Amino acid sequence: MTESAYLHATQVAYDTVAADYAELLREELGGKPLDRAMPAAFAEHVRGPGAGEVADLGCGPGRVTAHLRSLGVNAFGVDLSPQMVAVARRSYPDLRFEQGSMTALDLADEAVGGAIAWYSTVHTPPEVLPAVFDEIHRVLAPGGHFLIAFKVGDERRHARHGYGHEISLDIYWMRPEHIAELMSTSGLVVDAQLIREPDDSEKPRSGRQAFFLAHKPHAS
Repeated sequence: MTESAYLHATQVAYDTVAADYAELLREELGGKPLDRAMPAAFAEHVRGPGAGEVADLGCGPGRVTAHLRSLGVNAFGVDLSPQMVAVARRSYPDLRFEQGSMTALDLADEAVGGAIAWYSTVHTPPEVLPAVFDEIHRVLAPGGHFLIAFKVGDERRHARHGYGHEISLDIYWMRPEHIAELMSTSGLVVDAQLIREPDDSEKPRSGRQAFFLAHKPHAS
């Protein structure tokens, strides 16, 4: 699938499910203490005076952006889907949300002190991931931090239904060692990894979940 084709498919799917997705997942983090632990650690690195803004890439309806703000992070959201951005703006009118793609962010070099991709790379074909990590490295300031969450495995599935709607969307499970290698190649240094087993709400389809915390080194 070409880059433009997968981006179009992802945008159409999330435009279709935006309102129901937001409602169904609104309180999801509340029941997942391990999932909350990594954003909490990330927040320790990227908040405070002079820390800069933090980009929630693929923010969807804005729930993770809002969670980061509740942790004292100066966060804003970016999402490919205009309908997701509209839902996020209605739900959190005090936060900033913009439409955009992780493959070509409308941000200057070294513009943000942190970035997060919370399951937002799961629809990205493996051959496009290096460009995504290069782009994240580009917009991160030296010393900035990056948090990614993704599904653990080595397969592609095609979803034809989701959140009560008919859709057409590829979903990728990725090996942690491969993600770590791609991040390293892009110049990001992995500082911590958390891999957990699926909880009851995720069995049997989702499998294990991974969370990597990394940073962009200062130039030597």
